[in-house]
Amino acid sequence: MMFELVVWHVPAPVGVAEAAAADLAALPASPRVEAFAAELARAAPDAAVAAPGSRYARVRMTPERVDEISPEVYALAREHGLIVYDPERGLVHNLEPLGVHEGMQLHTGDGLVVADPDLGLIHDALGRLGPASPFAALVVFGRHFVQTSPEDGVFELEYKDSVRGVLSRTTASGLDDVRRAFREYAIGDDAFLARHDWTRVPVG
Repeated sequence: MMFELVVWHVPAPVGVAEAAAADLAALPASPRVEAFAAELARAAPDAAVAAPGSRYARVRMTPERVDEISPEVYALAREHGLIVYDPERGLVHNLEPLGVHEGMQLHTGDGLVVADPDLGLIHDALGRLGPASPFAALVVFGRHFVQTSPEDGVFELEYKDSVRGVLSRTTASGLDDVRRAFREYAIGDDAFLARHDWTRVPVG
């Protein structure tokens, strides 16, 4: 079994359905795709990188190497102005709109790690919370993070101010509330902190 990511250039953000239905063979050749494929092949020689006519790049990797190679794919795609479609998870990573925290990372319980995720990807990744993806987190290393996991019909939310060493916990009533909190965190809006009743958790 191989894990696959597909990378190409589009001038504007696309949704998951549009990415899934894209006619890749009809895309125009792009020097961005060619440069991406060449750089990834050097950075991850054990990944299978194919770029037919430089219209798109298909990156295939073994499950054992996904955690190492996938973040490189996302980072290089952003560097070259390309989107990434993950057909297995049904997620697409666009170049924009972004949050305000440069270098912020999205982590999910099924192994997704993306630096500078667009707001649409955050929204869609949260929709996959469940047994196969038991948590999601947005992390600005050394400063703060917010994370969530489904617990007994509600969603547990945690926020940590890493500078002060303060970890707080609350619950959200539903996925819409979680998505709202994550979006606010990503765009630098503290409203999610004021809207919920937080309990301070000892940090060991």
